[in-house]
Amino acid sequence: MENHFINTIAIKDFKCFKDFQADGFGRVNLIGGKNNVGKTAFMEACCINVYANDISKLTNVLSSPKHARNFLEIGARIVVSKEEAKDFLESANNYHSISNINEVTFNIFQNNGIKEYYFKYHDKELTVNINDFSYERKKQENIKFITQLGFTKLQLKQVFISMQTKDKEEILYKYINNFDPNVTNFKIIGGDEPSAKVLDREEYQEINEFGDGLKHYISIICSLYTCENGYLFIDEIDNGIHYTQLDELWEIILSVSKEQKVQVFATTHSKECIESFNRIQLKLQDKETYYFEMARNVQTNKIFISQIDSEQLEYGLSNNERLRGE
Repeated sequence: MENHFINTIAIKDFKCFKDFQADGFGRVNLIGGKNNVGKTAFMEACCINVYANDISKLTNVLSSPKHARNFLEIGARIVVSKEEAKDFLESANNYHSISNINEVTFNIFQNNGIKEYYFKYHDKELTVNINDFSYERKKQENIKFITQLGFTKLQLKQVFISMQTKDKEEILYKYINNFDPNVTNFKIIGGDEPSAKVLDREEYQEINEFGDGLKHYISIICSLYTCENGYLFIDEIDNGIHYTQLDELWEIILSVSKEQKVQVFATTHSKECIESFNRIQLKLQDKETYYFEMARNVQTNKIFISQIDSEQLEYGLSNNERLRGE
């Protein structure tokens, strides 16, 4: 296990988590469970914890979930207004986590009628009057979060360029051709338009014309190379991916994450996705990958998570035990 990987984390006062603890995470972690049990919120909490290296990055990651939810309204603008940035940040309201990597806190207080932000990260503490806060947002390039909406064209362009700088685009073309033998190439056309080329056609077509699956597939592969020595979070990993193509995707994720030293967290509702994950775990004999089941105690409303290794998962699947909260 790499030293930068999250192994254990405690989350308090963030969304559905009041007092939550989890441990035993590996290099690749697939999380299942019923709807609204906290899978996405858990990944957001982990992302905030590892992202928080300075105030600008912490501001960016705290506001990103609200930014993503408002994407259809505000569009793919790089720059947002100060009021929007303030709204995005304050939507987090409170956050506290302690992992083996970092301790991070964000709170909003009223002091003599003046609103203040309190930040803590890597043993640094800062209290700022909102009138003095810049709302500057800075990215951590080797940490990516692919939401249920998928990447925007700009985000896909950025990770593809990152892959190009590592001279890995030929690997991407091979993977794309395995996904769809009719697709022979992928480029950014005109500076901004992700496009693919198919057999027997000279012109490139916009990636959106191929459906969500190919775009999602390319986004994941490029992100794995972009996130070298970092982290990749994927919400609803099987979005748009036909179940017959999941084995190929998981083999890429397990192999490239090991090569690039990337810790991966992903969620799913699909039993076929869990079965595929388990097949590739066993095929590659990868002992740094785990399935986790999230659930909520109906009596106490407390959320908990259970680690299931590859052998336990194989047994559960072969004996038709209930998974993903069915």
